[in-house]
Amino acid sequence: QVQVRETGGGLAQAGTSLTLSCSAARRTNSNNGMGWFRQAPGKEREFVAGIGWNGGNTIYGDSVKDRFTISRDRGQSTVFLQMNNLKPEDTAIYYCAVALRAFASRASSDYRYWGQGTQVTVSS
Repeated sequence: QVQVRETGGGLAQAGTSLTLSCSAARRTNSNNGMGWFRQAPGKEREFVAGIGWNGGNTIYGDSVKDRFTISRDRGQSTVFLQMNNLKPEDTAIYYCAVALRAFASRASSDYRYWGQGTQVTVSS
């Protein structure tokens, strides 16, 4: 079992920025892709961003493209999500996950280990 932990959520005003961090407890996860998903009340879980094992292969959901940036520190199995120009519709619980393989994917079924999530609330 791998412990995945997200930090950095909270309250923000529209137009401002937040950065989420995610750490995975096992060093071998540095060879796996990692990703962020989110789920708003009453909605299905949505893919936000993913990154490959070496920091390349970054992919984004259409609703966050050009506003959010995913990056990682391979040596620490840590991934970051820089969220700029936040909108009220970004309000959700954000989940970090470790992929089954080396590359990122948009499909939640391609991720094996998940964190408990961190709440992000954006006010207008």
